[in-house]
Amino acid sequence: MSLRRRASSGFTLVELLVVIAIIGILVGLLLPAVQAAREAARRMSCSNNFKQIGLAMHNYHSAYKQLPRQNGGTGLEIGRGAWWEGSTTTNMEELSALVGLTPFIEQQALWEKISNGGTETATWNGSNALPGLAGTLGAWQPMGPNPRLDRDGGTSRRFVPWVTEIPTYRCPSDPGVGLPGGGRTNYAVCLGDSWTQVWDHGPKEANLQPAPNNWRPEWFAASDRGVFSRKRDTKFRDILDGLANTIAAGEIITDLGDMDKRSALAAVVASWVVEANPMECVERGYVSTEEPQFWCQNGDTNCTPSSRLMQGEAGRGMNWAWGAMTMTGMHTIRPPNSEMCEAHWYDNVGTCPPSSRHQGGVHILMADGAVQFITDSVEAGDQKAPVIGANLGGPPHQQGKKSPYGLWGALGSRASREVIEEQLNQ
Repeated sequence: MSLRRRASSGFTLVELLVVIAIIGILVGLLLPAVQAAREAARRMSCSNNFKQIGLAMHNYHSAYKQLPRQNGGTGLEIGRGAWWEGSTTTNMEELSALVGLTPFIEQQALWEKISNGGTETATWNGSNALPGLAGTLGAWQPMGPNPRLDRDGGTSRRFVPWVTEIPTYRCPSDPGVGLPGGGRTNYAVCLGDSWTQVWDHGPKEANLQPAPNNWRPEWFAASDRGVFSRKRDTKFRDILDGLANTIAAGEIITDLGDMDKRSALAAVVASWVVEANPMECVERGYVSTEEPQFWCQNGDTNCTPSSRLMQGEAGRGMNWAWGAMTMTGMHTIRPPNSEMCEAHWYDNVGTCPPSSRHQGGVHILMADGAVQFITDSVEAGDQKAPVIGANLGGPPHQQGKKSPYGLWGALGSRASREVIEEQLNQ
């Protein structure tokens, strides 16, 4: 009897390589889908945060019959001459509207630390240890010190609430975290479709006292067109265009130190310029021609570096407690994800569009609490038109004029009686 040899089973080397190649192709096809699914989840979380902020805004208004003030708080420190000088004993009316919303977004414990003051002190300033005393009086005063990061040796970093990251104020799609920022934010209140040079002080003087004549209040009123104002209270009754037709807040990115034109600030060192032409920074060639998402750098060709470019702790969204435009404000002048361009300094005035890490647009919060997604291609009218109230050599424009910035501008103005025909939620 002859015995047959049993054939050995298994894969040949060629077959194994083919299988591995197929698996590699499938993984390559799957990874983008996984990434897209993760971003979709982050985007939904970002939208949900905004809904919570909208609910908090309405609850605040129900409680106090007004919206939280942008640039509010305790007044000038004794011995100081102007609000920008910094302070460890008062906040110099530099607080953002987000501060007032903290007890309405389930941050009551943090609000109590803000409103009561005390001696709890962060023991770091960058990498340097700091002594335990809080402020010049040995204790933080109610409502805390000036929140800006560039005064008094960065003392505001020692006040625990100002360096606390609040999850509701952060969008998971934004990777920015920690230094050189304080407590970062990805949400900013809408200041409307206009601003002028007088917005640096608001309707007051530099010493936070009422203006001695009508000049400043009249010029301020002509450009004060948003749901939120500066150093002035606003209410739902002021929104004559309707809550559902007016933007209350928008999404912003935080600065990563990469000279992104949406998060680093280019300044035109001249007064009354950017408000006369919102395209001023673009027309001066400050944007890189090779990488249009970024500002021009030294050594780049066919573009001109801005003489004053501010980023890092001066960048976008780096301090949720500070009421500066670059930190917690936005406009409906330039379209979403356009460049930031200001007149002189980052606590001054300029165009600050909303921005995001999402593809193609940004989330906005309407005054009725609805959250919408607006694309970068939203109709934005004449981008070279002066803002309402601009200094053009004469008196300011009449209040209540329709926005020159199309649908985008109309959504930002609260009382210009524009008719919004588009369905934003489709």
